[in-house]
Amino acid sequence: MREFTMRPEVMDFESYTPGLTIEQIKERYGLDQVIKLASNENPLGASPVVQKVIERHAASVFRYPQNHSPRLVAELSRHLGVDESHIVVGNGSDEIIDMLIRMKCRPGMDNILCYSNSFSMYKLTARLCGVEYREVPRGDDLALPLDALAEAVDEKTAMVFVTSPDNPTGLAASVEDLSVLAGVLPENCLLVVDEAYIDFVWPPESYTPMQAYDKFSNLVVLRTFSKAYGLAGMRLGYGVMPASIADYLKRARLPFTVNLLAEEAGIAALNDEEFYHATLDAVMRGRDYLRDELEKLGCEVVPSQANFLMFTPPAPAQKLFKELLKKGVIVRPLASFGLGRSIRVNVGTESENKAFIQAMAEVLNNE
Repeated sequence: MREFTMRPEVMDFESYTPGLTIEQIKERYGLDQVIKLASNENPLGASPVVQKVIERHAASVFRYPQNHSPRLVAELSRHLGVDESHIVVGNGSDEIIDMLIRMKCRPGMDNILCYSNSFSMYKLTARLCGVEYREVPRGDDLALPLDALAEAVDEKTAMVFVTSPDNPTGLAASVEDLSVLAGVLPENCLLVVDEAYIDFVWPPESYTPMQAYDKFSNLVVLRTFSKAYGLAGMRLGYGVMPASIADYLKRARLPFTVNLLAEEAGIAALNDEEFYHATLDAVMRGRDYLRDELEKLGCEVVPSQANFLMFTPPAPAQKLFKELLKKGVIVRPLASFGLGRSIRVNVGTESENKAFIQAMAEVLNNE
């Protein structure tokens, strides 16, 4: 068979391997019920209002959507208090990350800066685009190393990524610290703050720079509909950025990347305040419950501002993960983040949270 030459950047890539599905776990272990607490999804599912909107527009899927999703952009502008010229909607915030790197960074010349044990998409996309990716180590107790990021920047750094709240720790950077970091970056360097979990911080005014967006000239804020709005399967996200950067992204992007149903779902989700606040209530109450119960079981729990908790159990993490699978509970071991002693669990419904804690207690008591 003929061998084709591919770009060197992709020669050693390995396909993303997701965890086992609920159906696979049921079949493997002969279970009737499985609880998935591994992917930071919305514990309440999708809003009933949004589901009805999707059903109502299902017959229109033979039509192309409007390019750049102008109706959703207008709704986001009203919702955020940011001019439409600063907003780019994407097929998940991952698409915005990809566009920013492809359109801002020069392969073989520029570099991107982040920190260790972080979300993998920044590194993966940088490598795919032929852009150097650099990391600085975290601080004590896995703190976000903003000072170290500032010190590591050079004249070829095109972007600095900060996830806040952070995945997988749940730690968040303050507005003041992000403002200082933005202020010391070189003139041509963007500070990209990935706020996938920002809805779950408290108090919100202490953590998101969005409310003072007009004070920044080099800030990009990324957000998603996957978490608080329960639309992970629709793949919908957006970025708020300088208007000049947004204009370049819109000019050079592929057309129609956000599908018609996703745009309708996003508009409906933004206006369903009842479901949104019910989600926040469920997450914050569940987060407190899980933290308290995990600590009673002897786990070291990282203080979280997200819809998940990272903890180090008093037993080998990989063994605990496998034993929980046998009991029908899926959590996320963090070896792929370079944190092999730890596990991440997202907040579920009240009954799911209690079932998880019961399963944890049973496994640890048998150690």
